[in-house]
Amino acid sequence: MEHWSDFFPYIFMAVKVIALGIAGFFAVKWHFDQDRKLKEKESKGS
Repeated sequence: MEHWSDFFPYIFMAVKVIALGIAGFFAVKWHFDQDRKLKEKESKGS
């Protein structure tokens, strides 16, 4: 039977990819939300 540490790199990479995917999604969402707020503010001001 193999030791648990033999599977650690695979588990770690899977968690890393999931975490980076979620972080990337929220980063893009935040930028789109900021752009939308800026456009709403400009349209109200003029």
